[in-house]
Amino acid sequence: MIKIGLTGSIGMGKTETAKIFNSLKIPVYDADASVHKIYESGNIGALAIKDIFPEAISADGSVDREILGSIVVGNKTNIKKLEEIIHPLLKEDRIDFFKKNINEEIVVLDIPLLLETNGESQVDYVVVVSTSENIQKQRVLKRSNMTEDKFEKILLSQMPNDIKCQKADFIIDTSISIDDAKKQVLNILKKIRA
Repeated sequence: MIKIGLTGSIGMGKTETAKIFNSLKIPVYDADASVHKIYESGNIGALAIKDIFPEAISADGSVDREILGSIVVGNKTNIKKLEEIIHPLLKEDRIDFFKKNINEEIVVLDIPLLLETNGESQVDYVVVVSTSENIQKQRVLKRSNMTEDKFEKILLSQMPNDIKCQKADFIIDTSISIDDAKKQVLNILKKIRA
């Protein structure tokens, strides 16, 4: 099984790129979706977060991502506490994903903080999704509940894009179109299969 680590900073087009891999019948592990699952009411992650950040728990027992974000973004100590809960749970989830897809030739691990967490050692290839700073900013500021200040804080918590690109085996430029990104994905798969 060839493991491709797919990553990229906020607003770079990683989610759309993951959809392209998925449309080509390549199983994609979505770390964000796994986090959502962990945060659901009654799940082990939500219960553990309740112990350290009780104010981040909604009335229904699930994690309020907005409130949790305001507690951890830009606060190294709190981020570390959160990661100590989340990372082992995500690791278990990934092991399940590998078991389910044991007979697949290629799988994609869509992990936003792949390089920040030294996850490149767990994959065979690193694919970084990138675009210009202008396009990135436009995309992110269109999101609901996003402010320039919040965007800046998120950027500070992520590895700079140029450094991510230096660590990549392949870079997908999403500044042109989805069709263009798909051509790049097909090209990468061709090279990996060769």
